[in-house]
Amino acid sequence: MADDANRSALLEIQGRMIETTGKIKQVQNQMRTKEAEKKRAYLTMEELKQVPDDTNVYKSIGRTFVLESKATLMNEQENKFKDSETSITSLQSSKEYLEKQMSEVENNFRELLQQDPALARQIMSMNV
Repeated sequence: MADDANRSALLEIQGRMIETTGKIKQVQNQMRTKEAEKKRAYLTMEELKQVPDDTNVYKSIGRTFVLESKATLMNEQENKFKDSETSITSLQSSKEYLEKQMSEVENNFRELLQQDPALARQIMSMNV
């Protein structure tokens, strides 16, 4: 009976570990994407600063280029930059929360293995 309970607890912990690992990877990918957006916006702003105010500048919309004022493009890039920074901050806090969850799951796993040495030996004997 206790052996079945420990096995079901192990399967539950394993599922939570896989789920949490997937979420962490997803958040890391989102952070990389936002970092790239932030960098692109920063570099675009730096290039636009060097362009004289009376120069024609164009915004890319799909395959089309639309004439825009330099100020409008600068505002758009600044907004993208700020939005990316905000998103990165939010994603960082989500990542920290998920890492805490992962450490709790790992601790639960260790405790389960300490409580049931037979289960620990069985897991160690499996070929991975």
